[in-house]
Amino acid sequence: MSVLAAPRAHATRPPVFSPEGIADRVRLIREPVHVVSAPDGRELGLATGAPPAGPVLGTLPPLYPEWLGGRTFCEAHGVRFPYVAGEMANGIATTAMVAAMARAEMIGFFGAGGLPLPEVERAVHSLAQELESRTNWGVNLIHSPAEPELEWRVAELLLRCGVPRISVSAFMELTPAVVLCSAQGLRRGADGGVVRRTRLLAKLSRPEVAERFLSPAPPALLDLLVARGSLTREEAALAALVPVAEDITVEADSGGHTDNRPLSVLLPRIAALRDTVRRRFGYRRPVRLGAAGGLGTPDAVAAAFALGASYVVTGSVNQTAVEAGLSDEAKAMLCDADVADVAMAPSADMFELGVKLQVLSRGTMFARRAGRLYTAYRDHGSLEEIPPALRTAIERDVLGAPFEEVWQRTRAFWEERDPAETVRAEADPRHRMALVFRWYLGSSSRWAITGESARRADYQIWCGPAMGAFNRWAAGTFLAQPPHRSVTQIALNLLEGAATLTRAHQLRTYGVPLPSEAFTYTPRELA
Repeated sequence: MSVLAAPRAHATRPPVFSPEGIADRVRLIREPVHVVSAPDGRELGLATGAPPAGPVLGTLPPLYPEWLGGRTFCEAHGVRFPYVAGEMANGIATTAMVAAMARAEMIGFFGAGGLPLPEVERAVHSLAQELESRTNWGVNLIHSPAEPELEWRVAELLLRCGVPRISVSAFMELTPAVVLCSAQGLRRGADGGVVRRTRLLAKLSRPEVAERFLSPAPPALLDLLVARGSLTREEAALAALVPVAEDITVEADSGGHTDNRPLSVLLPRIAALRDTVRRRFGYRRPVRLGAAGGLGTPDAVAAAFALGASYVVTGSVNQTAVEAGLSDEAKAMLCDADVADVAMAPSADMFELGVKLQVLSRGTMFARRAGRLYTAYRDHGSLEEIPPALRTAIERDVLGAPFEEVWQRTRAFWEERDPAETVRAEADPRHRMALVFRWYLGSSSRWAITGESARRADYQIWCGPAMGAFNRWAAGTFLAQPPHRSVTQIALNLLEGAATLTRAHQLRTYGVPLPSEAFTYTPRELA
């Protein structure tokens, strides 16, 4: 599909030279803008629409939000806007959110991470039925080092159900599951090129991980999948000719799993690596790079596109959207956040590896309490080795129950989900301690989703600084009210604002004296 709007004739608007007039003209992004000089030749001003009668020093064509980023992204994914609502685990990125994004000609991913397989299957069937004629939607496949079998089964489910797009996240190494998603269904097109049945978007924040996704799948993994009967030899042969993913989402300082790296450093680094790898393997098509992390205002979105991003991915800010699967109480806490109201805390899925994620700190004690649990795990070999005073404090102030009671709940959970974990815990006291502490980490996220008021101080709400930036930008506007925060209104306003600021920066390079008001965009209801 084409994302180009049909050209329109525009009436000439007289030149303006005042700061107020210039700021107003900057916002007319869908009209050509002309840089003109005053009669005395000493001032620069702006005219919009058809070219004015006087001398014109420079002209910029119309600018649409659809035109930000890389056109090839929109063409490859059949969307109008280069914008993705990222997956938020435990179903916080709901099927309703994904459907709304698809209907708005953008992309949304269902947050399958952390959910049991039957819930993921129900969500996939629901989306496939509702979005039967669309391909601009997808589901997340999150790396699960503690549950590789679950990771594999989710991958098989997504492929079996024909999910058109898969966002893979938190991977440090390529696994059989992620290579399966990349390679299954590959075939030769009419022009001889390799055609993908499933589009893979890989979210990452490290160059060494990026290189693995930018390169063809390793022969050893392809051979393994062929031996299992999961790939044909032809699919494996074609997978050796193309990158694992043709869309790489470069994730900077974000909510959830993050390396807290600045986008302005990370994206150019991975862009240079992308070009090096393409020359090495001689790909026909360049891999597209997207930007994620810290994108809560038009300024940040415009900066991401200016850095060369083909598309942007938002996360934290969408948790306050009406479609988000988070309790009203948790959403209200997010709406009060500022840019410094975040902290790093141990993650549930990679607790024993010491991996951390970024969470909301304002109004919740989760980060501090989870940190106490990890310290206890690091310093002791079992629950029984924890000193009595510390044990009492953890049971009273963090878990809210005795160790043994929590273990019984934990054991019942793993007996249903993966009995091997229970067997391992019975033989390894330290692993048993980790599972007990992970009960708190996993429960704290569910409490925020369901709105367990008695555990409000324990809510685990994944959040980056972008949430606070968004709140400050939206303050006093219609987006300040939670009922108005639909995922599509958030997206359209961020894109409209980014286009407006891009126009302002373009004109500044022409020497036009832009007032500070020209670099602001106030949210408004958009269709």
